[in-house]
Amino acid sequence: MRPGVVWLMAGLAVVVTGCALPTSAPDEPPPLDEAAFNLRMDTLQAKLSQQCSETTALQQRQLDQQQTITADVREVGSLLRHLRSDVQTIGTRNEEPLIIREECQANDDILEGKTLVGRNEWVGLPSIGTYLQARIDSGANTSSLSAREITPFERDGENWVRFKLALNDDDVVVDHVRDEWIEAPVERRVRILQASGDDLRPVISLLLTLGPLRENVEFTLNDRSHLEYPILLGRRFLLDIALIDVAETYRFERPEFPGGESADQAAEDEAADTDDSEE
Repeated sequence: MRPGVVWLMAGLAVVVTGCALPTSAPDEPPPLDEAAFNLRMDTLQAKLSQQCSETTALQQRQLDQQQTITADVREVGSLLRHLRSDVQTIGTRNEEPLIIREECQANDDILEGKTLVGRNEWVGLPSIGTYLQARIDSGANTSSLSAREITPFERDGENWVRFKLALNDDDVVVDHVRDEWIEAPVERRVRILQASGDDLRPVISLLLTLGPLRENVEFTLNDRSHLEYPILLGRRFLLDIALIDVAETYRFERPEFPGGESADQAAEDEAADTDDSEE
């Protein structure tokens, strides 16, 4: 067979074989049925409705904020106009501005049932039989009585103390009591912290009178002769029964005791009270 015929037959075979090969089509999504189509449309509609609702809510909030800001601006403008008018009115006046002070109302409940005392008062010690001048001081906790020659002893198994009043020449007292021994049971002892060290002091209880008050008062015993007043009355005495008016002194008459001077003669001693000591 001739070569040309061979080449022709080979070409025809290739053509025939190529026509028989299957051709590949591009990928396409499968067609939707009616149910799948409706589901997809419902989903898209729900998303669109949600977006519309959020947009509407955002617009409403922005509108509310705008209305609030507008109202605030109008209020500030009104206040500024009133302020400008007040300034102009004050500027046209020649008289001094009127200052109105609110008066404090006294609380009667605080004074009810309590005695008002001055910063210094006459007190009586009936068990000792004398009057003394006292400083009323709410800064001190326990009251104090000026004493010297403090001597502890026992009586019927209990702790007692014997002492004399520690007074200077200017202290006013019933004369026969000045150097008299006084005895009293010890209620307790208190430790006083001082720069020079600790001081353990006995505490006794004595009946005290001050104006209408008649109370048993606990006193620490220590020498106060270097101070202005032989007695200091502290917070324990004041509690629930008395208040201090620091602007006044000697609101009540001096009590009277046998051997002492009458209450009418106390004015001279009160006038001599310098009241310049520091307790």
